[in-house]
This record gives sequence, structure tokens and C-alpha cells, in this order.
Amino acid sequence: MQLPPEDRTLSPYTGYTRAHWEAAADALLAAVEPYATEDRALYHLPGDRQSWSGRLSDGLEGYARTLLLAALRQDGTALERYADGLAAGVSGVWPRIEDRSQPLVEAASIAFALRITKPLLWDRLDDAVRQRAAAWLGDALTAEAWPCNWELFPVTVAGFLASAGYEPDASRKAIDRGLERIEQWYVGEGWYTDGDGRKFDYYNGWAMHLYPVLHAWLAQDDQLADLYGGRLSRHLEDYARLFGADGAPMHQGRSLTYRFATTAPLWLGALTGHTPLAPGETRRLASGALKYFLDRGAVDANGLLTLGWHGPDPAVLQGYSGPASPYWASKGFLGLLLPADHEVWTAVEEPGPAERSDAVTSITAPNWLLQSTSSDGLVRLHNHGSEDVRYDPYYTRLAYSTVTEPSPSYDNSVIVDGDPSRTEIVPLGVGEGWVASRHTAAGGTQVSSVVLAQGAVEVRAFLVAGAEPGTSVRVTGWSPREGARAELLAAVGLDDELSGVTGEGDTLFVALARLTGDADAVPLEETVTVRAGGAGELTVVWSGGPEARVRLNGSGVEITAGD
Repeated sequence: MQLPPEDRTLSPYTGYTRAHWEAAADALLAAVEPYATEDRALYHLPGDRQSWSGRLSDGLEGYARTLLLAALRQDGTALERYADGLAAGVSGVWPRIEDRSQPLVEAASIAFALRITKPLLWDRLDDAVRQRAAAWLGDALTAEAWPCNWELFPVTVAGFLASAGYEPDASRKAIDRGLERIEQWYVGEGWYTDGDGRKFDYYNGWAMHLYPVLHAWLAQDDQLADLYGGRLSRHLEDYARLFGADGAPMHQGRSLTYRFATTAPLWLGALTGHTPLAPGETRRLASGALKYFLDRGAVDANGLLTLGWHGPDPAVLQGYSGPASPYWASKGFLGLLLPADHEVWTAVEEPGPAERSDAVTSITAPNWLLQSTSSDGLVRLHNHGSEDVRYDPYYTRLAYSTVTEPSPSYDNSVIVDGDPSRTEIVPLGVGEGWVASRHTAAGGTQVSSVVLAQGAVEVRAFLVAGAEPGTSVRVTGWSPREGARAELLAAVGLDDELSGVTGEGDTLFVALARLTGDADAVPLEETVTVRAGGAGELTVVWSGGPEARVRLNGSGVEITAGD
């Protein structure tokens, strides 16, 4: 991928400008074009992998997700090709939109693309093609969605059809129905769970916020814009903290192969005027993520996005991941809808949160604690409230970071009786410098956990209840990569191998942990002192800092400042 020279005056942190985003979009569009079918209705990208929806659906996915990129780029020449593909697709090539089917997902990308390129694409189609396209899309108005972010795909299709004068009543009903359904998953402070339960991940940004805010913005609905825009702005206060100084997004959750789609909510806030971030900070975070992936092999020698995180990586894929799935990353080019003279493009880049200062930030809704250090730019997420056992280990580990990935050897776990299970996570609260939860481990054993953090150092405490005396317990820490260094030291109830056994009644285990890129860090054992008291009680004394007293039991945690 050939990009322009870096501009370190306008963009001192990344060197990237609007021209880099345009060049990246152009290169990605050019690379997929050879894989279009002769009628241009399908894009069959190379590779042995096929999603569980099959080759035809995967080909539609290739069309829809790259059309989205052409639409955001406002590329008239490319859109002419996609117009030909649309005409063929709705004339019998594309699979129909049915209940809980992948074409429903792709219909949303097509509909949004048509809505933002109406003069360039839709208005130039023959009326007969428009009628067939509206009929194909119209099935989305009544198709049953999976009870999660999928509820917003009919909303997006309906918004376009209503704007084009097709099925206005049915479209209105689909919009109202979808927006009503996501309300049950809004948990406050800018956070949604992706369906029932406690599934907190990037679907907050690239789906749950994206589609409602875009709909309100395009429909010029001030009431909806205030509601959903306000939620987005609040979300971005937390969301901006999920990016490391190297541009890496937090490595947590599913569908990570969408990569720099993580930048979509950043651009969305600037596009709609609902953001707490300065224009230079918005671009710095977004450009940092794009650069992070382009520098690390996300694009192969043929210019195609690979199925993975950096390069190809099957560990981050799901059954629905097909050859074209990574092109949901097209959402990351939302910023190209902003004119070149918009301040988000003209302002000098400003540092992101991870670069400005050390911070330990409580995020109440998902019951997370974010820990960032400016000396190395690392961000760590202590997870005491997000769970989706279908996608373990990307939800159920104790911690994630911008420089590590979950390991097959069960990093960041408490292994009880040889079993690393962590299910039925119950938040016990989050406060200044701490977060706690309870979960079910092997054989129904209950483990109450609390993490206290300062700087790069963590105190991890676990109270194991309901286990037979003599049950083995092992604590694991970070699995480092990319130059970071991980440490884990026994403090209470553990030997030098971080293993121990339960006694009579509840048993407390405590370890000290650190993930750092600072080669000159003070020895971990000198940073904090831990003293165990009664059952589930300990005192934590930070070197040269505050003291905290912790009382942990099966029903909750109490943390008070010491003398």
C-alpha cells in the first residue's frame, strides 16, 4: 500500500492526514476489484475459509462491505461498478433476506451506502432497478433479527427506504421496533450490552451507537439526535481510553478482525457534533489505529485485508467470519464524510489519554477498571463484569491490554482444581483504584476477586469459598508480547510457582502483578506491601502512597482508606 509522506507538523503523533486515509481507501478498493464476478454482484475474495452462511452469502458480504468503503470515499468511478453489481444482484443473484440470515447484515451496509450516495448512485439507476432493489431490501423490514445489535439492521434499511419514498409505513414500524428493542440493553453512562447478559465490547461503538446516531443524523430528527448523540458523547469519554499510545485498540471481545472499525465512533462523534474529544485528539486516536494495523501486516501482499488482528490469525475469528468479513473495517473511514476543511482534519494532532498521564479509571456500567501509564503508553483493562461464554477467552479473562492477547495457557486466570472456568460473573463494584467481582469456578466453587491498581502495579486478591480443603489453586498473569514485560509474584497463600491449596473454610490468595514497557521499573516487590488479616481481610500499602484496607467476602467487598 503506497501512502503519501508523513506530515509530522500537522500530525506529530502519527504523521497521517486525510490524504493517508484517502490513499488507504483507494488502495483497498483497487485490491478487491479483481475478485468481483463478471456481473459485479459478488466479490469472492481468495482463501480456503468459508463462513457458516456459505459461498453465496460470503460473496454478497464482499460486495456490501466494499460498497460501504466506496460510498464513504464518495468514489464516483467505483460506485458506477457497484451500480452494475446492484442491478445484477437484485435481479436474482443475491440470496433473499430471511429471518436471522447474514444477508440482513449486509442489507444494512448496502442501504446506508445508498443513502449517503443518493445523487451518485441511487438517482442514476433505472426505475426498474430501483423497484427491484427496494423490493429486495424490503424483506429486511419484517425479517426477524437475532436479539442483539442485529435489531439495528432493519432500522438502517428502513431509514433508507423511507427516505427514498418506499414502504413508508412499514419502514416507520421497523424503525420504531428496532429502536425500542435496543432500549432494554442500554445500561447507562453510554454503555450497551450486546443483547441479554453482560456482553460489553466494541459492538457498543461500531453498532449500538453507530446505527442509531447515523439514523438520527440522516433523518434530521433532533429528538433522536439528542438522545443517541448524548449517549455517544458519554461513551466516548470512556472509549478514548481504550487506545494505547501505539494506536492499538484494546484486545478484547469478538469480531476483532474488523480492526480499525474501532475508529467509527470517534469519527461519528465529530461528524454529528456529539463528542467530548478535541478535533486533534479524535484524529490522533483514529489515525493511530489505522497506522497501527497497516504497519503490522493487516493488509497482505495483494492489498487485501486478512482474517486476523495483525496478520492472519484464526484465534480471533468466529463461525460467521468469511473471506470478506474484515471489510467491516470500512466503517473506520466514516471520517471521510467530513469535508477536507473540517477542523478534525485541519487541527494539529493532540495526545490521547494514554499519553497524557497515568490513570486508573473506573467504568461503572461494565464494571471495568482501566489502568494506563504514560511512560510506556500501555492500557490494561481489568474485567469484572463482561462475559459471553460462547466467545471465551475474549470475554472471561480477568484482564486484557493493548499489547497482549489471550493465550491458550489461560493467562489472567484463577485455576481451581485444574479448571480455569470463570462463569456467572457477578459485579461487586468498582471504585477509585479498585474493581471486584464474584464468579463460579470448578465444581460450583465461588471465587470473589478484587484488583487494586496504581501506576502499572496491580494487587490481585481472590477469596475461594466452597472448595474441599486441599483443593489446588493457581493464579496466572499476563502473557506479554510486543516488547512488554510481565511479572507475577506471590503475596498471600501462594508459593513461588503461584500455586496454593485451600484450607478449612474460605481461603485467601493474593498476587502482585505488573505489565510494563518500562525497562527501568522499580522492582515489583518494592512497590507495594500486602498484609493479610482475618478471613478475606488484607491491608495494601503502596510505596510512598496511600494505604487501603480490604474486606472481601462472598457477598461483596469493602475498601476503606487506611490511617
